Amino acid sequence: MSRIGKLPVSITKGVKVELKDDKVIVSGPKGTLEQKLRPEVTVSVDGNNVVVTRKDDTRPSKEMHGLYRVLINNMVTGVSTGFTKKLELVGVGYKAEIKKDMLVLSLGFSHQIYFKTPAEIKVEVPAPTNISISGSDKELVGQVAAKIRSFRPPEPYQGKGVKYENEVIRRKEGKAAGK
Repeated sequence: MSRIGKLPVSITKGVKVELKDDKVIVSGPKGTLEQKLRPEVTVSVDGNNVVVTRKDDTRPSKEMHGLYRVLINNMVTGVSTGFTKKLELVGVGYKAEIKKDMLVLSLGFSHQIYFKTPAEIKVEVPAPTNISISGSDKELVGQVAAKIRSFRPPEPYQGKGVKYENEVIRRKEGKAAGK
């Protein structure tokens, strides 16, 4: 039995879990999420808990058991409290702003970068060098944050670039001047 998969997912107050055909639909105050199920796992709702079980003990079933339990747990957490990722812009002249529904980034290039965010994601710029990305879908929040970070990933020599809030950049020593 998977250590993660055997744990039940507790349903928080205000969250509704439905099972339709081969889908799990979770709805709550922050929205609705759905996940298609693989045939290796079955899901049942027992009162205030969601239980994920596997059909047999084959390797693919064992792999999917813990995965789907965590996916459903993330869905329940997402529709009740949501997920947030924070990014920092480090560098002279690096800044972000929101114009209409676009995130405009100045990252030291000769041009500005315009990034259209998905409708399910809320992007805020509390300060010109900070970006806050929030939403109910953990995967989508992480994808948007990774995409924004990929425009100018932090470099190890000066530490400039777009980095996650608590990310530690391993710094390298530059060239040794005139030995």
